[in-house]
Amino acid sequence: MTAVLPIDTSVRDAGRAAGGGQLIALAAVALAVAAFMSLSIGSTGITLTALPRVVGALLTGASDAAVAREQLVLLDIRLPRMLLGAFVGSALAVSGAMMQGLFRNPLADPTLVGVSSGAALAAVATIALGNGLASPWIKTFGVYALPVSAFAGGVATTFILVAIVSRQGQLAVGTLLLAGIALGALSTALTGLIAFASDDRELRDLTLWMLGSLSGASWPKVLAIVPFALAVALVLPRLIRSLNGLLLGEAEAFHLGIDVERTKYLIILTTAAAVGAAVAVAGVVGFVGIVVPHLIRLIAGPDHRVVLPAGALLGGALVLIADVLARMLLRPAELPLGVVMAIIGAPVFLHMVVKRGAGGV
Repeated sequence: MTAVLPIDTSVRDAGRAAGGGQLIALAAVALAVAAFMSLSIGSTGITLTALPRVVGALLTGASDAAVAREQLVLLDIRLPRMLLGAFVGSALAVSGAMMQGLFRNPLADPTLVGVSSGAALAAVATIALGNGLASPWIKTFGVYALPVSAFAGGVATTFILVAIVSRQGQLAVGTLLLAGIALGALSTALTGLIAFASDDRELRDLTLWMLGSLSGASWPKVLAIVPFALAVALVLPRLIRSLNGLLLGEAEAFHLGIDVERTKYLIILTTAAAVGAAVAVAGVVGFVGIVVPHLIRLIAGPDHRVVLPAGALLGGALVLIADVLARMLLRPAELPLGVVMAIIGAPVFLHMVVKRGAGGV
């Protein structure tokens, strides 16, 4: 009889952990390179070689027209754009990873629960009704009116969803998915209705915003997302063990001592905060939440100790690279970020669907 050798799981886990650490390090390098590209590449021809002159002028107070132009481009346009792009990519990728962990499905996406559609509806209503019903709102919040509206729309959609599917304090994941799809479809229909009733100027603004863009990046928008970024960063470490437990199933996670229902609520609310803030500052950008976490799982496995940090880093890098392409492909014109992400993400998504249909995922 042939002896069966026991599998040394400690060696296997150590190898996977080492691979995960290497992936996180590579993702950090990718984000650093993408950030450098974002700050260095643009239609003006100004690169980071001008940064010492800009810093020197800020310290000494001495400046001329050329240095003032470099300062405007590097510090007031590209730097906030880079920071917003990194946040948007990280927020969408992390949200996708949480949704995939919650539904135990690699094709899950934040849009499944209607958060993106609800945020988009609120923002579209603010743009279209800015001179009418929404004028008091715009007067109250000023330049923050659109981001606040989008975030409020995402959160409101989340609370409506939870109220619909909650039964005796429990969330049924299957019902949650179906209700999210229905709410997303309703929000999309209302968005289309508002667009149909808009004039030419409003329709142009709506179309550009719905396609996604970082062209409106500014320091006020960066400051507006800081509280949401900090909140998500504080919550994520608390979700890692629970998400890993949910991979085994809800019953198994419960027997491991995980509060399953509390985890569901926390995942949904965290997703609402991350996606709502991302949509608020960049419009609707697709495919990041599906593609990035899935690729990481293919490389390093499903452990959320790797998936979440690596996803945040790679998501930010992907959006920054897509934004550079959006700026440069048709310069001096600029492509919508959502269009570039669709061109990148759609083939990858189709490949995932084909492999899943063949039993490959």
